Amino acid sequence: MRRRDLLAGLLASATASAVHAQQSSSKIWRVACLYPATLGDPEREVWGAFVSELRSRGYIEGKNLVLDLRDAKGLLERIPPIMGELIALRPDVIVAIGNHVVAAAQHATATIPIVMWSTVDPVRFGYVSSLARPGGNTTGAGTVWDVTLSKAFELLHLLAPAAHRVAVLYAPRPTTTFDQVYADLVKKAAEAIGLAVVPILAPTPADLDRAFAEIEAKECEALFVPMTSQHIGPAIPSRAAKSKLPAVYQLRNFVEDGGLASYGEDHKEIARRAAYLVDRIFKGTRPADLPVEEPVTFELAVNLKAAAAIGLTIPEAILARADRVIE
Repeated sequence: MRRRDLLAGLLASATASAVHAQQSSSKIWRVACLYPATLGDPEREVWGAFVSELRSRGYIEGKNLVLDLRDAKGLLERIPPIMGELIALRPDVIVAIGNHVVAAAQHATATIPIVMWSTVDPVRFGYVSSLARPGGNTTGAGTVWDVTLSKAFELLHLLAPAAHRVAVLYAPRPTTTFDQVYADLVKKAAEAIGLAVVPILAPTPADLDRAFAEIEAKECEALFVPMTSQHIGPAIPSRAAKSKLPAVYQLRNFVEDGGLASYGEDHKEIARRAAYLVDRIFKGTRPADLPVEEPVTFELAVNLKAAAAIGLTIPEAILARADRVIE
């Protein structure tokens, strides 16, 4: 009897697996994604890495995949209503980029799987129980800004060793716990190597002239531009060059736009890992059982033309370590 029971159990399991595989192959999967800032060319390039990774795993738009992508254009108040619109589409997975979007997604649903993307300290903010065993309906590919911020300020110090007062260009937003934590991380990273942080606010590109006038008035000798200010991005490098300020950015696309240097996570790799987690969920793994991943690939980019424009020589040690050198 025991042998017959075992054979029956194996047969039932095999049948269930075959049915699941057949259903999966015929199903049209739906992924909803919300980006907190404006989707410019650099952001769409990273999104392309996510889509490409899904395609490599057999999910193709127009065939067995629907992608609903929205952006909040840097306006936090837009995030909850957009999230509500996306949930109304009944997605199989929500991809939430950044802490504010993750918080909105978790507030809106406790059942639809959520994949975090570039989320800071998800345990501290209560999004997951632990990195190894997230629990609930959320997993994802996070970020380690405490590490990258420290390295970015070290890079700035190497590029401009005489600078001691560093302007940090923030796009103002409603005060949230995340904003406070991020500002504390920035200050801690700078002060660890003897740099003083001077917060400068610029809500839009139109505020940059006023912001740079304030930077000059407060006698700042260098500039740091965090990822959270990316929606005012493309105009910053030219304005920094005009002020002859050595500037380090958290995102490489600033360097592509003429900025001096950047250090941060490889965001295309984070996008690919998010796609991997989406695939695992599609194949039946619960988010609660998928460990939250942290980035292992980082990139240093420098722009020699930008350095020459402000009369700066990039040290050979930095050039030797750079992943991307723009002539």
